[in-house]
Order: sequence, then C-alpha cells, then structure tokens
Amino acid sequence: MARHKVEICGVNTANIKVLSYDEQIELFKRYHDGDNLAKEELINGNLKLVLSILKSFAGRCDNMDDLFQVGCIGLIKAIDNFDLSHEVKFSTYAVPMILGEVKRYLRDNSSVRISRSIKDLAYKALKIKEKLVNENAEEPSLEVVAEELGVTEFEVAHALNSLKDTVSMFEPIYNDGGDIIYLSDQLSKDEGVYDLETKIALREALDKIKEKEKYILIQRYMMGKTQMELASEIGISQAQISRLEKNGLNNVKKLIK
Repeated sequence: MARHKVEICGVNTANIKVLSYDEQIELFKRYHDGDNLAKEELINGNLKLVLSILKSFAGRCDNMDDLFQVGCIGLIKAIDNFDLSHEVKFSTYAVPMILGEVKRYLRDNSSVRISRSIKDLAYKALKIKEKLVNENAEEPSLEVVAEELGVTEFEVAHALNSLKDTVSMFEPIYNDGGDIIYLSDQLSKDEGVYDLETKIALREALDKIKEKEKYILIQRYMMGKTQMELASEIGISQAQISRLEKNGLNNVKKLIK
C-alpha cells in the first residue's frame, strides 16, 4: 500500500516512526536518567499521536502548522511529567494534555466573543483548580472552586463552559494499533443526562422554595412516590399534595429561567 506524504511543519508524516510499548519504556528510563537524546526520540516517536488528535480539529484553524506546534507543546509537557510507576500507557496519559493545549489555543484565538469578565473568571477558576489539584492530588468540586473565588457554582460552571469547544464525545482521537481512545474516554462518566449548569441551577432553586414543596418534589421526581403515598405519609389530602407539587414546580421554573 502506498504511503502518502503530508508535510506539516516540515515533517513528512509518511516517515514518522511509531514506538512500541517496550521502546517507549526504555526511552523513558533513559530520559529519567538524564539522557536528553532519549527525550528527542520520544518526541519524534509520538508525533503521530499529535497528528491523530489534530484530525478532530480539521477546518477549525487557518494554520494547521501552528496547531501542530501547539500540540507538540502538549506532547512535551506529557513527556516531562509522565511517571512510569503509574503503570498506564503513555498515549492514555498524553492525550488529555495535548487536547488541553490545542483547545486552549483555539479558545484564545476564537472569533466567538466572550465577555472579558467571564473569561477572566474562567481563567481564575482554572488556576484555582490547578493549585488545588497540586495540593490535594485530586480534582476539586465546583463548589470548592466557587468558594475559593467568592462566587456561585453557577457562575464558575457558566464561565468554564463558555470556553469549551463543541466536539463529538464519540470522536476517535487516537488509535495506537490496539485500543482506540475516544474523546468520551477522557470525560467524566458521572455527568448524567443534564448539563452541569442545569443541575446547579435546579439544586439552588430547590434550596430557595418552601421546605414542604422541596420535600414533595424530591419524593415525587427522585424517589418515585405517588401523591397518594405522600398524602398518607404527611397526613394531608391528595388534593393538597397536588397543589403543593404544582406550586413547587412553578416556583422552581421561575427561579431557573
């Protein structure tokens, strides 16, 4: 089969070497022992990983050479921070870092205008998240980030979401000849059906309505109880339960509009 040559930043993609798992491990050991030539080999041997990720962003950047260089920055960061003791494939570790660099570049150079205040809040939130991850070795919740910044969870979620690019969750972003890595593999699995902003707004709205209305809505729509069951439990009529439920729903709708 013919190998097609594509030039990106002077790199002939048809001649890119792809490292085997054992070769990667050996090169990382050499690099950690101070061999900078091993780092160069790791970079050159993973350029195909960068190119595979860039396919997801075709048509969204006027200069793919620039985007390739940005992706290589993410690759270098991944190489510098990769820990062999974690016993994960380098490609699995590197993909989110390369994606992060590429998406940051596209976001900062996007023609879509985002208000300066929202953008500033988003960058502050990202810095707080990075600081807390370094301190606690785990991803902080939005509640914790919001508390650090002195704003609401909704404001943090809205600011961070305003910087996101739309990419299919099932976009195959890398195939190392074995396992295919999809974008969905790099996303949290517990987000559920509704977006995070809606969840936060709903929770805040429930906290602001009357306790009895809140209790009835939770029992009806989360626990699956009937109006008759609630009427018997609380000691009021079904008509009163129905009225409280209706009032609660109307109040929630007003608060999240």
